[in-house]
Amino acid sequence: MVDVLSQNEIDALLAALSSGEMDAEELKKEETQKKIRSYDFKRALRFSKDHIRSLTRIHENFARYLTTYFSAQLRTFVQINVVQVEQLPYDEFIRSIPKMTVLNIFEAEPLVGRMVLEVHPNIAYAMLDRLLGGTGIAPSSISSMTEIETIIMERIFSRAFDSLQEAWKTVLDISPRLEALETNPQFMQIVSPNETIALISLSTKIGDTTGMINLCIPHVVLEPIMSKLSAHQWFISEKKASVPEEVDALKQRVSKAKLPIVAELGVSQLTVSEFLGLSVGDVISLNKPMHDGLSIKVGDKLKFIGSPGTIKDRVAVQIDEIVIEGAEEFDE
Repeated sequence: MVDVLSQNEIDALLAALSSGEMDAEELKKEETQKKIRSYDFKRALRFSKDHIRSLTRIHENFARYLTTYFSAQLRTFVQINVVQVEQLPYDEFIRSIPKMTVLNIFEAEPLVGRMVLEVHPNIAYAMLDRLLGGTGIAPSSISSMTEIETIIMERIFSRAFDSLQEAWKTVLDISPRLEALETNPQFMQIVSPNETIALISLSTKIGDTTGMINLCIPHVVLEPIMSKLSAHQWFISEKKASVPEEVDALKQRVSKAKLPIVAELGVSQLTVSEFLGLSVGDVISLNKPMHDGLSIKVGDKLKFIGSPGTIKDRVAVQIDEIVIEGAEEFDE
């Protein structure tokens, strides 16, 4: 942040220069000298503030989609919010999570590399309890999951990645796929310990149980698409979405779509015995008089009223009236 001098400080500085206490040339030399800033190579900052803002925006949508998904699956109150998006070494992330937790390791083509969705045991066991008919309360002591519990967790989180795919659509079409589910962080090594990761922390509440869901995305995975995470790129994408050429192309495709059109003379109901007793020459009474127009339907919607006729020895229908949208349908 740039320091702003007060009027008194400016006056004191001018007085010092005029009296010779300060040398103007020395001040110029200080300005031209290179300023040294300390840099920690173990905590390399590879995501700019612009990238962090974009990741925050994407995963706020992810949190909303995930809230809807888990609410429907668990049939209870679920609230998920983005708490923080930060960058830190992968090793620091591993040391910050519990020794017994739920680690969903996944890939998201076309991105190359593996990512992790870490779910705190309190949240994971509350989900299990709810799915198995309980009230959604996590046990006091956390133990390793059984084979059945592991399969249930894999199924619910495999479908949860659809929410991640939806959230990333504005930037890139990805196809997340769960590869493995681990419970011990020491057995999970997706990148080198010093590799920088983006850590998206989501505060989660299921009923009365609270905990964290952490999404770990290594920098090497996002590096090929870093340019798409800039605010400038977001502006361009939103602008491109409404260009006239694309609107015209969409109109042309819609205009070529085929719809069934049916001209209905009328409707009649017969019993099975009456239907089986029909023979050549029998007359079937319809539900409307002869002078009433035909109901012309596009798909299942009544759109026109018409009259029957012929053109060059072919059966035809003449449109006499257009049914206005919202008006009462023609009495069949």
